[in-house]
This record gives sequence, structure tokens and C-alpha cells, in this order.
Amino acid sequence: MRIRYFCRYPETSMTFTFYKYQGTGNDFILIDNRTLFFSKNDTKLIERLCDRKFGIGADGLILLESHKDADFEMVYYNADGHQSSMCGNGGRCMVAFAKALGIIENKTTFMAIDGMHHALIKDGLIQLKMQDVTRIESGQDFVFLDTGSPHHIQLEKDLDGLDVKAKGAAIRYSKPYKAKGTNVNFVSQISENNFRVRTYERGVEDETLSCGTGVTAVALAMHYQQKTAVHHLTLEVEGGELQVSFTPIDQGYKEVYLIGPATYVFKGIWP
Repeated sequence: MRIRYFCRYPETSMTFTFYKYQGTGNDFILIDNRTLFFSKNDTKLIERLCDRKFGIGADGLILLESHKDADFEMVYYNADGHQSSMCGNGGRCMVAFAKALGIIENKTTFMAIDGMHHALIKDGLIQLKMQDVTRIESGQDFVFLDTGSPHHIQLEKDLDGLDVKAKGAAIRYSKPYKAKGTNVNFVSQISENNFRVRTYERGVEDETLSCGTGVTAVALAMHYQQKTAVHHLTLEVEGGELQVSFTPIDQGYKEVYLIGPATYVFKGIWP
């Protein structure tokens, strides 16, 4: 009797070096693609690389490429293999990666899908400047805004007992977000300048240990809802701690910074 074995993903003959980084538990596969050897259209390979059982395992994959007007360009993919909107923790990891490659020192300007970003490495933390936010929508029990990625934010009394995956998915696929989907952030207030956050991420379709654009959105939303008057907040996520600072303006917020660690995990060869 002949036995056949079936793989979830097609085999690939491509061999390349990859790097694994994480920012407060939000983990990424980083690839130096300045020679453009890696196909940006191979969604199946990207999905396989991010698969935690059949691949390397990650919340997303990011390519570092050359850019004529910046130090580098960041090309981000969700774990489902599709190119996505801005990733704050991924951006911070890319800054640490660019420094490790010798592309930058402690300051940088790089291009991402939502435009140019500036970043500074100081005291072991990456300070990433996010885009200005000029549009915020509020409902009866939620706030919605885009901090490079779309985010639905709502306060919850019991974060520990919350089924983030089930409740997050229900909101992510609900009628108001049916066209493009949204990330979903559940928040509880600890003090005037401290909030706890759990996030359901679209593209990963599950809870992640941290979301950079998510905590940025939470910080702005909490100030917008007058839950705090502080302009520099600490956000506790499942994977650690992040900070967000900002300056309120008449129509939104400027000088928005996402601040936190970005850690090298390991280097490997695929396949």
C-alpha cells in the first residue's frame, strides 16, 4: 500500500536568512529585502512563515527595503499573508533591526504604508512618531479612530474574565466594519495616567500580547473621552508595558509618540 502525505502549504526551494524580533510580545519575522529577492506577492509563503505550527511563527512579517527619500522602507504583512496597514510595534522592531544592520545610528526617518515616520532610540527604548490624528468617531459605548490602522475602543470592567477572541471577532465582523474590518481594543482604567489594554487584531484574527497602533488609539481615545487630562500615558498590555505621549490640538492630536522596547529574539535560515 502506498501512503501519501499532504502538507498544508506548498514546498518552496527558496533559502534565506530571517530575524525574529518582538515588541512587548508582539512578534515579527524581519527580512532584509534591499536586494528585492523576496516576492511580495507570495502570500502563501508569508502565511506559512508566520504559522506557529508549520513555520517560524509570528504575528506578522516585515520586509526592510531601500527608499530614495528615507533611510529605509517598511513593508508589513499580517499573519494571514496579506499586506496590511501600519504596525506600531513592528515599526519599532524595524528601527532596532535597521540599527543592527548598520543602516542607522540612533535616529531615523523611514517610509511605511501610511507615510513617513521619525524615530529615536534612547535609553534602550524606541520612540516612534506616529501620524497626526484629526478624525475621531464616538458612539454610545465606544470610540473609533485610525492611528495608521483602524481601532475600535471600548471600556470593560472585567478584562481578566473577557473572551477577547470571541467578543473581538464579533465586533470586527459586525455591520459597521463589514467593508474593511477593524482591530478591537478592550480597556480598563487603573489610574489617571495608567490603563490596561487587551487587543483583538484583524489579520491575526485572535488576541495578541500587544498592539502598538492599538495602545496609541487607546491613549488618544481616553483623553478624548476625558478619562484623563494627562498627555503621557502608560499602557499595560499582556506582553509588557508601553507609553504614548501626544499633544492635543483643536481638531485631534499631533506629536504622537509610541514608546517601548524592541527585542532581538533569534536569527535563522529558511527552510
